[in-house]
Amino acid sequence: MKQILDFEKPLVKAREELEELRRKQALKNTGRVTASITELEQRIMKLQSTTYAGLTPWQRVQIARHTSRPYMLDYAKLAFDEFVEIHGDRHIGDDNAMPGGFATIGGRKVVLIGHQKGRDTKENLLRNFGSAHPEGYRKALRLMRMAEKFKLPVIALIDTPGAYPGIGAEERNIAEAIAFNLREMMTLRTRMISVVIGEGGSGGALGIGVTDRILMMENAYYSVISPEGCAAILWKHRQHAPEAAQALKLSAQDLSELGIIDGVIPEPTGGAHHDHHQAAESLKNGLLKVLEDLDAVADDQLLEQRYQKFRAYGQFTEGAV
Repeated sequence: MKQILDFEKPLVKAREELEELRRKQALKNTGRVTASITELEQRIMKLQSTTYAGLTPWQRVQIARHTSRPYMLDYAKLAFDEFVEIHGDRHIGDDNAMPGGFATIGGRKVVLIGHQKGRDTKENLLRNFGSAHPEGYRKALRLMRMAEKFKLPVIALIDTPGAYPGIGAEERNIAEAIAFNLREMMTLRTRMISVVIGEGGSGGALGIGVTDRILMMENAYYSVISPEGCAAILWKHRQHAPEAAQALKLSAQDLSELGIIDGVIPEPTGGAHHDHHQAAESLKNGLLKVLEDLDAVADDQLLEQRYQKFRAYGQFTEGAV
C-alpha cells in the first residue's frame, strides 16, 4: 500500500476525483464532464503549488522518511553505471546496511558507499533499517583507503536514522569505529563528497560524512538527534516533534544558510519518491559539477580546506545588545 503523508491527503483525494472523471469521460464524453476535468486540473495545480511551496521542516522530515523514496542502491542503478559491490570489513564480517563498491558516473571511476534501508519487513531486517553496525563503518573505511590508493574519488550517500545502538554493536565498539573514521577521513588524500539523500542522523551519518563537500537532497534532513528524540528530552513528549524539527534547523535550506552544507540538490515536485529518474538525474548532475570543481584543487590544499571546514563548525560571535 502506497504511503500517503497527512499534508498530501487533500491533493491525493483531488487526484482520485480527477481519475474518476476521466473514467467517466472515456465511457461518455460530454461537454459537462470535460469542463469538470479542466476545472479540477486547475484546482490540482493550485493545490499542488500551495502544498509544496512552503513545506515546514517537519513535513520535509516526513518526505525524507517516505518508504517510496529512492535509496542508496536505487541511485547506484539510476545515477551510476557498472556498480560492483565489495563485501566485508576484513575483521568481523559484512554489513548489509552499508553497501559499497566501485562504480562509474559520467564516465568517471569512483568508490561509492552509503546506507541502505528496506521497503518491507524482510528487507528492513536484512538492512537493519539503515542503521549500520561497526563492521559497516570499518568496511566503508576500507573502501575509502582503496580509493586513496587508486586515486579515485569517494562518494558517500547518507540515509540513516543513526548508527545501530544495540548490545552487539556496543560489544564490537561502534563508537570507536565511528570516531576512527572521523579521524582517518580527515587525512585521506583523495576527493570526497557526501550527499544526504534522506535521513542524516547523528554520528551514524557523520561516520561517512567527513568530506570535502557535503550536499543534501532538497527534502533530506541532517541533525544531531531526531525531532522525536529532541521532543522527548525538551518537551517530555514526542508529539512536539514538529516544534523540535523547526528549532533544530535540520532542513537543507537552513543548513545551507548556516554554512554547514555546500549545496542543495533539487528534487521533483513533492519529493524524490514521485520521480526516481528525475531525482537520480539531479543527483548525477550535482555530483559531476562538484567533482569537476574538486579536480582543480591540489591535494595539500584539499586537506587543509577539509580540516578548516570542520574546525569552523560551531563557531559563533556574541554581540552587544
